[in-house]
Amino acid sequence: MSLKDISTAVPKKDHSGKVSGQLAYISDVKVENMVYGVLVRSPIAYGKIKSIQLPNFPEGYEAVGAEQIPGPNVVKIIQEDQPIFANEWVNYIGEPILMLVGKELDILYRLLNEVKIEFEEHQAIYTLDDAIQQKSAPGVTMASYEFGESLEAIRTIEQGAHKIIEEEYSTGYQEHVYLEPQGMLGIYKEDEIVVQGSMQCLYYIKNALISALACGDDEVRVVQSPTGGGFGGKEEFPSMMACHVAVAANAVKKSVMLVFDRSEDMVVTTKRHPAKFKYRTAIDEEGNILSMCVDVFLDGGANAGLSSVVLQRALLNSAGVYKIPHFHAKGYVLKTHTVPNGAFRGFGAPQSFAGIESHMGHLSKLANIEPLEYKRKYLVKQGDPTITKGQFRDPILMEDMIEDLLNASDFKKKKGEFQRFNQQNLRYKKGIGTSLFLHGCGFTGSGERDHIKATVKLVKSKDDNVILKISNSDMGQGIYTTLSKIVAQALDLPFDRVLYPDPDTKEVPDSGPTVASRTTMIVGKLLERAAKKLKAQWQTGVEQEVVENYVHREMIPWDEKTFTGDAYPAYSWGVNIVEVEVDTLTGNVKLEKVYGSYEVGKAIDNRILKGQIDGGLAQGLAYGYLEKMTSKEGRIQQKSISDYGPPTSMDVVSIESKVFDNPYADGPYGAKGAGELTLIGGAPAVQAAIEDALQTSFQQIPITPEVIIESL
Repeated sequence: MSLKDISTAVPKKDHSGKVSGQLAYISDVKVENMVYGVLVRSPIAYGKIKSIQLPNFPEGYEAVGAEQIPGPNVVKIIQEDQPIFANEWVNYIGEPILMLVGKELDILYRLLNEVKIEFEEHQAIYTLDDAIQQKSAPGVTMASYEFGESLEAIRTIEQGAHKIIEEEYSTGYQEHVYLEPQGMLGIYKEDEIVVQGSMQCLYYIKNALISALACGDDEVRVVQSPTGGGFGGKEEFPSMMACHVAVAANAVKKSVMLVFDRSEDMVVTTKRHPAKFKYRTAIDEEGNILSMCVDVFLDGGANAGLSSVVLQRALLNSAGVYKIPHFHAKGYVLKTHTVPNGAFRGFGAPQSFAGIESHMGHLSKLANIEPLEYKRKYLVKQGDPTITKGQFRDPILMEDMIEDLLNASDFKKKKGEFQRFNQQNLRYKKGIGTSLFLHGCGFTGSGERDHIKATVKLVKSKDDNVILKISNSDMGQGIYTTLSKIVAQALDLPFDRVLYPDPDTKEVPDSGPTVASRTTMIVGKLLERAAKKLKAQWQTGVEQEVVENYVHREMIPWDEKTFTGDAYPAYSWGVNIVEVEVDTLTGNVKLEKVYGSYEVGKAIDNRILKGQIDGGLAQGLAYGYLEKMTSKEGRIQQKSISDYGPPTSMDVVSIESKVFDNPYADGPYGAKGAGELTLIGGAPAVQAAIEDALQTSFQQIPITPEVIIESL
């Protein structure tokens, strides 16, 4: 390939297959001796199963439940609290109790309605507010962490303060709306069960299957199908579906296909955690911050899942990009009897940044200083400590990025123009808002070294093609292309001579999950090192293999108990500016212009990064003002995309973005993570713009027309 600059865009590896419609997604697959599965789900939020009465099944139809699971009835994630099939208690509406399998879906749906289950209902916890009130009751707090300066020291500072500002802030659910709903196929073979489907983390699934089937490593195999979007929704959730199809295939000795339609997918899959933040900030007479305490509450839903890790991320981002004197944070994940919440692009950071950016904006009004000016006084700089006593080691370009955007957007001029427009206009109001944000790249603390221990393999064939053997999945973010580019560049080989087949655990080592903005930076670096090794020992016409293992960067050791040390090896940075027009009669918000500056080390492909920026911003902006999902007495109310309201092409305006080069030594060709960063600034920037237009404050997102009308 030998591009002078690796950032130069190339056609994506999977471009023609996707554009031509030839690529087979899991629901397109048919195998011989295949039956379909449908799930019998709990109609109640919390209670005990008293009895189950099954209808008379036609020949070839049967039910599979907890008693057919060879191993423990638990989906292996972090905590063992999520059953594969509920067989004693149910903890949320939609929890799977049985799977009915057979040839025809219409017959299965008829049988589904004939299953009679008797429950003993118990009092459920439906909302995060209820859970906060009951957080000391047994089993309600699923995880908690606390760190920062002692509360006694902070109370002393507060005594000398001019004012103490207390503010609450809340964020709602967010639904992933991946193009392809969840789907899994369990293929039955005499000596192994093969599970293939739409997924992000092959080895999470493999480990869950080994546990559920109580079998050996070589008796299960996991293969990723082309995946139509994930955004975190296909991180932990597919492990449960994989257990369903594998247990069923093992029980009925046939291959079993389980695919959700959109409404089932929306009602029962994991969501972004709704959150509540409580800020207590001491300020002096000029409005300068003396100390800040933050309490974070996340709604975990019915099962712990990955919530403890999402809480860690939310806490690590609780001070935003600011150096706050005398900071203290405490966080809880609380159980509610609602659909479990889980991984979602940004992983707790979008909630925290929505909260802290809003709070800083409100403090700036008290100080009577323009919000961006106020925020810039507190920006962290290279060499500063992080809130966990780690260190920002690398250059931070935030000031340059802010200046660049102020010029690009004509910010100061627009501020004046909008004020004049708003004075003359009764119905329409214009506003401009900013957000500043970062994202830690990779797993928290020593997760990569202690838990993931990634391994990659390159295999050179006799005809001198090079094959990537890694377990990372392309779900639309483009790693088939970017990782192949890294290897081609390091080997000085044409791009089409580097092959990246769909990952299959029989063929690939565990290079870690495709999450946490880690794939390009961490797996890419391992591949770059492996490629350089292969180049040094290259023998034309000979089969060769190179293996490379993860090596940890020397940092301040991370201690999860005290929450101290370097949480991340590197950070990516971003600035957003958003212009809106608000119709005060209807409460409708219209985006006018969106600007973004990002620093992700080095772009491995400019066009792919532009796709990440545009897609991430669309998702982040919508989280701030469009997408509203609610749960009523444990039941998700939005069952279709039109009920939920993600942005359409009519809602997204042209996005003017710029990427700043700041190569990172431990990333391939200087690259850091980009996938999650691009979402984080959208919601706080759109909130700031709406507040600027209406000259009012909001304590929550999404800021829907109803919220706006109420505020007026």
